[in-house]
Amino acid sequence: MGERVAHRLLVQSDQAGQRLDQLLAAEWPDFSRSRLAAWIRAGEIRVNGQWVKPRHSVAAGDQVSLETELAARADAPAPEAIGLDLLFEDEVLMIVDKPAGLVVHPGSGNPDGTLVNALLHHDPALAALPRAGLVHRLDKDTSGCLVIARSPRAHRRLVAAMKDRAIHRRYQALVWGDLIAGGRVDEPIGRHPVDRRRQVVRADGRAAITHYRIGRRLTGATLLDVRLETGRTHQIRVHMAHIRHPIVGDPVYGRSGAPAGLTAAQREAWQGFGRQALHAVRLELAHPESGETVAVNAPLPADLTDLIERLEPGHEPDPA
Repeated sequence: MGERVAHRLLVQSDQAGQRLDQLLAAEWPDFSRSRLAAWIRAGEIRVNGQWVKPRHSVAAGDQVSLETELAARADAPAPEAIGLDLLFEDEVLMIVDKPAGLVVHPGSGNPDGTLVNALLHHDPALAALPRAGLVHRLDKDTSGCLVIARSPRAHRRLVAAMKDRAIHRRYQALVWGDLIAGGRVDEPIGRHPVDRRRQVVRADGRAAITHYRIGRRLTGATLLDVRLETGRTHQIRVHMAHIRHPIVGDPVYGRSGAPAGLTAAQREAWQGFGRQALHAVRLELAHPESGETVAVNAPLPADLTDLIERLEPGHEPDPA
């Protein structure tokens, strides 16, 4: 069973003569105009108890009623009992700490075992929402904070907030080399002209801005605190590679091998790190209902913490 929805509207004198679908799009902004029109055609929205068409002109005093159920989407993935690390949860919002290695959406090569499958097991009502309520995404091997809406209104508001850059995301990235200082990368990003799985800096790409500052200086690497001003696919990975400090372990945009100057133990740890060293460490947003600030932090995962410790200058290898 999906979420039950019931709304009532009394048409005012200054609204008389408007098309029903246009009026409801303005009065009930939690639903898209196409969805409202579909409900009108199906008779789930009625005027004075009567079936009408979306273009019906309303009159002052008309009673408009909506009675429907937000049914699960026909293509919704199957729920799976996969554990979730919840950083925040209430009736309209969840923020999870996604582990590295967990795919967000089912797709080619990953039909199940994804975060979406886990979310639908935790809250079956999410099947009625686009992308099971996910507001944004992280790459498979990037860990950290992800936002999920639990109602249509929360989803619409959070998607709009993301578009307006009102959801603030901070990352920690371990990159090759010793950066002199923090900085800003303002370079447009678009799809690679040949390899469609990759993104590149290109003049005709979409605007992309990444801010970074020095966190810790390590042997052969620098830990950066990164703030996104925009949210393009692979943005941090592409921008760091563009300034010739790619993310450690990045299989697509990174380098092979390890830098000079590492001890044997450090080299082994570097080359044994099996993913991009990127973690979404903090997320801050206005709650979609109360407007109050919600801020959460996701601690660095153990594999990344261990690599950072091993790359500390003067680190002694563990005894055999």
